[in-house]
Amino acid sequence: MTSERAQAYHRVMRALGDLGPAKLQPGEQERIRNAVDDLIFSRDVRRDPAASAGLEDVERLCRDLVDSGRWAETSAMRLADDVARCGPALLPEVRAA
Repeated sequence: MTSERAQAYHRVMRALGDLGPAKLQPGEQERIRNAVDDLIFSRDVRRDPAASAGLEDVERLCRDLVDSGRWAETSAMRLADDVARCGPALLPEVRAA
């Protein structure tokens, strides 16, 4: 785990604490928590079905929140980005030869 991933996790948890009860239903909060828990412990999202599914679910949830008018697009994108940053980088590492 990197400090960047830990910081993203803390931002998501802070957002859930600050916004959760007013802007998210309990089931939506739980979906986000489950996703970040799976992502924070994942080594490779592409090979981790739970982390991959959680990330896709949060992205879908954020789109639904915007489409329904419950959230502004910038807020939903910020949350989705922070959730994604809880996981390992999706791009392969470049190694020196």
